[in-house]
Amino acid sequence: MAEILIIDDSWLTRYSLTNMLKPSGYNITEAVNGKDGIEKIIKFKPDCILLDLLMPEIDGFGVLKALNEKNIKCPVIVISADIQETSREKCLQLGVFDFANKPPKDNELIRSVAKALEQNKET
Repeated sequence: MAEILIIDDSWLTRYSLTNMLKPSGYNITEAVNGKDGIEKIIKFKPDCILLDLLMPEIDGFGVLKALNEKNIKCPVIVISADIQETSREKCLQLGVFDFANKPPKDNELIRSVAKALEQNKET
């Protein structure tokens, strides 16, 4: 079963995303900030990452840069209230697969995760 890592400093967001995705049979791991997320990416090698941008310690951009520096190939879906055009462009340059505004709609998130996992199988 696919391993999904949710990196978000909001316990409510992590709880909501977990409840959206668990019925699809995914294994869910949670990280409370970017530093914790990077550690869990290395430890668990997830198949897809759901990433908030605005977090303490290391923000979402820092996580994306760390993925690139460590040459870790994993589809990332940014889930954030901060989807300004400049943020979106910066994320795309850092290799983000997709974006969702907070709070994401269940069906859209499930579809996006499925596409990300399918693309990950092809690479």
